[in-house]
Amino acid sequence: MRRVVITGMGAVTPVGNSVPEMWDAVKNGVCGIGLITRFETEHFPVKLAAEVKDFHAEKVLEPSEIRKMDLYTVYALYAADEAMKDSGLRVEDEDRERLGVIISSGIGGIGTFQTNCRRGEEKGFDRVSPHFIPLTIVNMAAGQAAMRFGFQGLCSSVVTACAGGTNAVGDAFRQIKDGYQDVMLCGGAEAACTEMGLGGFAAMKALSTSENPARASIPFDKERNGFVLGEGAGILVLEEYEHARKRGAKIYCEITGYGVSCDAYHITAPAPDGRMAASCMTKAMAEAGVGPEDVDYINAHGTSTKMNDASETKAVRLAFGEAADHLMISSTKSMTGHLLGAAGAVEAIITALSIKDGVVPATINYRVPDENCDLDIVPNAARKADVRCAMSNSLGFGGHNASLVFQQRKAGDASGN
Repeated sequence: MRRVVITGMGAVTPVGNSVPEMWDAVKNGVCGIGLITRFETEHFPVKLAAEVKDFHAEKVLEPSEIRKMDLYTVYALYAADEAMKDSGLRVEDEDRERLGVIISSGIGGIGTFQTNCRRGEEKGFDRVSPHFIPLTIVNMAAGQAAMRFGFQGLCSSVVTACAGGTNAVGDAFRQIKDGYQDVMLCGGAEAACTEMGLGGFAAMKALSTSENPARASIPFDKERNGFVLGEGAGILVLEEYEHARKRGAKIYCEITGYGVSCDAYHITAPAPDGRMAASCMTKAMAEAGVGPEDVDYINAHGTSTKMNDASETKAVRLAFGEAADHLMISSTKSMTGHLLGAAGAVEAIITALSIKDGVVPATINYRVPDENCDLDIVPNAARKADVRCAMSNSLGFGGHNASLVFQQRKAGDASGN
């Protein structure tokens, strides 16, 4: 089987609009949650979101391009541009049919959908934007990225709610490992901090109603009462190891395992016993050839909802047994909020950097321990540690579970840093 490494990364997040900016914020426990600015919330039950800030798309895209894209696609292309530059890949030197794209989104162009619904009601539905459909559909970030960079292999979009970003990276990993592609541009993008997006989650009582940013997204804390919606994109360049070595690419780390499962239980709630989420983690470890005692850190799904955090804790204990007591676990959603279809991709980047730099991010604003979440959740301050092997988990509406295993590259594997 072919080895798969990460050679490029890009990010747009509530705590930074590049990977270095985001990682610096994450290491320092910066919270990206604040008052909603996109619309008036006086009569709205939720006051907080994790919005992208100081974002200037025109640094990468022309104004004429931006007008023909939903914001989620703009975020994706901005992050993809950084990832491609970071990778140093010269597309003109490659067989373009061996270059593929998988970019997820949970909701896609919901902002465009909302705007055109209003326009249709006011002026007639024959007056909606001629770009309405291509702006809205979930696969368009992948399609736009393929066109922008000239990738002519597989171009797809996986839609598995909050597990989508992890599934996109995992499916891309398999495309390379199984020999179908040499390079994959993959990840997720989301721009759902709109009245409709926030309103939908608020109506199902999924969002925190706290008005204090320090007590809103508090994964594993006993006082947690819902997640905070975030937005942004995370894009990675995955590459077959020998392909990366031959061109002297830098390598962040290696992806060695990918596990998937489905609870087949409920449309929004995770299965309380955590059994299938545990199966997902076990499958990822089996593919990676590692045991529970080999994993140093888990970037948890950790949404800050009562049910998710307790069931994920059960799943970790089922999958890791006694080794669970020695695991470092944190939820970076305490800083970024929940980026839905982009969450797993952004968290894959954070997990890769935790291996590269030997830093385990914290679960910030943790105050009240919960006996149902009895793990080492790395509270409040990042921890220096030699992270040889790490896992990132995502659990999505519909019962979708996905886990990735990352490992340090072996010394001398490539010429890059």
